[in-house]
Amino acid sequence: MATVAPSRLAALTRLRCEIFQTAYNPTSVRTGAKYLRARLRGPSMIRYYPEQLTVAQFNRMSGDFKIRDWEEYQRLADVEEKKRRGKGAPKKAKSEAESRRMSRKR
Repeated sequence: MATVAPSRLAALTRLRCEIFQTAYNPTSVRTGAKYLRARLRGPSMIRYYPEQLTVAQFNRMSGDFKIRDWEEYQRLADVEEKKRRGKGAPKKAKSEAESRRMSRKR
């Protein structure tokens, strides 16, 4: 049985890739084609997990019933407590003269 020339096998492989619309990769370099052809996972994950309704979103909805957001209430109480102890955020300067940055510049 006669052997086939490597150039003829390469030409056959190239032609087969054109016919079946696959990537011609004679050197077997990693291309990531397997992952690029795969179905995207994002849309199905979004459909799987239900939409989360926060307390703020619920309170913005039309209706008389309102819920108190205890986490937000606790956060605001903590901020007030820090301000009373002098550990809160510094006051914003109302003008450039009051600004610490302007007083440091020469």
